[in-house]
Amino acid sequence: MQKENISEFTWLPASKKEVTARGWDELDVILFSGDAYIDHPSFGIAVLGRILEKMGMRVAIVPQPNWRDDLRDFKKLGKPKLFFGVSAGAMDSMVNHYTANKRLRSDDAYTPGGKSGQRPDYPTIEYTRILKRLFPGTPVIIGGIEASMRRFTHYDYWQDRLKPSILIESGADLLVYGMGEKTIMEITRLMERGVPVNNLVNIPQTALIIKEKSLADSQTFMEVKDSENTIRLYSHEECLRDKKNYAMNFRLVEEESNKLEAKPVFQSNGELTVLVNPPYPTLEEKEIDRIYDLPFTRLPHPRYSKKGDIPAYEMIRHSITLHRGCFGGCSFCTISAHQGKFIASRSEKSILKEVENVKGMPDFKGYISDLGGPSANMYKMQGKDMKVCARCRKPSCIFPVVCPNLETSPSSLLGIYRKVREIPGIKKAFVGSGIRYDLFIDKLDQNSYRDYARELIKHHVSGRLKVAPEHSDEKVLKLMRKPPFGLYRKMQNLFNKINREENLNQQIIPYFISSHPGCGNAEMAELAVTTKQMNIRPEQIQDFTPTPMTLATVIFYTGINPFTMKPVKVAKSKQEKLSQQQFFFWYKKEYHARIEKELRKMGRKDLVNRLLRS
Repeated sequence: MQKENISEFTWLPASKKEVTARGWDELDVILFSGDAYIDHPSFGIAVLGRILEKMGMRVAIVPQPNWRDDLRDFKKLGKPKLFFGVSAGAMDSMVNHYTANKRLRSDDAYTPGGKSGQRPDYPTIEYTRILKRLFPGTPVIIGGIEASMRRFTHYDYWQDRLKPSILIESGADLLVYGMGEKTIMEITRLMERGVPVNNLVNIPQTALIIKEKSLADSQTFMEVKDSENTIRLYSHEECLRDKKNYAMNFRLVEEESNKLEAKPVFQSNGELTVLVNPPYPTLEEKEIDRIYDLPFTRLPHPRYSKKGDIPAYEMIRHSITLHRGCFGGCSFCTISAHQGKFIASRSEKSILKEVENVKGMPDFKGYISDLGGPSANMYKMQGKDMKVCARCRKPSCIFPVVCPNLETSPSSLLGIYRKVREIPGIKKAFVGSGIRYDLFIDKLDQNSYRDYARELIKHHVSGRLKVAPEHSDEKVLKLMRKPPFGLYRKMQNLFNKINREENLNQQIIPYFISSHPGCGNAEMAELAVTTKQMNIRPEQIQDFTPTPMTLATVIFYTGINPFTMKPVKVAKSKQEKLSQQQFFFWYKKEYHARIEKELRKMGRKDLVNRLLRS
């Protein structure tokens, strides 16, 4: 936590005392969050709060309210004039709370001191139900990653069942999915003009519930629902009856989500219908610049000054986000489903201005921790001919091969890197986000790609460069929508070559996943042999965790690939998952007996010698 005097900074009010100090007797909007309040553009609730403030709204934030006591945190600011906003926080609460083997975590990176237990499971649902009970006439609008990924019927790994849209479970009036700045602005403008929340049925990037019996009262709505320009999914009940229906739903949703011009999507649940409106177009440069130009303090609220550091903030306090969105389309990732496939990039001017702001922070020591984004090297990349993109519905622009219509030149990014490190007072500007090496590794015969690789490795690695091959098996990689492992070999060779030439002592750190659908013990054993041959002792490892609205999760639950409707083997039990994980630790003697036993059981004595003996 920052120790210097921070009284000069201004935060949005987070208590009754702070509201009163502003002379406000009523609030327009009250935002509830499962995270601590950090006034930084990396935290969605802070961004929305600043946007509403810019609109002239009287807005307050209630971070991590106590849901166990007399609910005073929910009552203390009264009811807002317009609506309550609810978010579980910057990450899914269940991933925040539990490991892949469903063990309760002992810490929470979004809480002062890393303290756990400061939010419930599914806070979006819990907070909304409480607010609806206390203030039954006041609209509640939900958003954030937890709500966004649960807008349709979804598989819940922690309860091991299909659950209906979070709108139905929570009782919320409206759901904002994805990055919701434009959406919340439009909702606020209309509600300020007196439009009731139940009349907000066609705002882009929202989802809402409509009772089937009431549809007949609106002929216009019936015409929209029955139009060829809409998508009608299998109902929640049909998904419960047949997993194939759920799998087919996912394919429709994913394809629609990756279009430039999407259609409204409907899904019935009993007498209720969930309507998901198409998203807004990707933010233009001037729009995203305006967001990052808001007056963030970039600091946690002073209420936490004696409660310990907030780990998630410590990681990003001096970081700079260059762009949003990701066109990688990885099977296990929710980034494109939340931020979109198309890249929204900031202007160079906006980025350099933020660097200057960070440089002026009292605790800044000269090091930018990250110049990045969801995938650090997708800045300014888009289709050469957007008319071609308009006809596309593929989830990935780089799998199985890089699209020939994709402009992958790193020239703009290279210019940013060089200008940032030339700023007086900047000792190093690291790239802490993961990079997609498949965007440049086969194009090193071209100057800009070769220059980018050397600039990155020579000047922007903080001792370790993160990359994510994820696996070595061809079939598993195809299910992951990841490039062939041979490209990682090229990347490692390039990294080592440049380090030798520049007399640098740096490491490349590959990420791997166990228990991904399609992966069995045989594939994990082969991965272990491959890592041994390459002298890799995996540190950054991850056991696959099924999260809503990903292809891998749908396969995990159904055992079916929605795009082929063919069966896929899946490791589901705790024992199966632990059995796969042990292969990551082939270099530790305490694992040798167990690994050998498993290999002999598989009939792979050949791997015993290759992995454990030589």
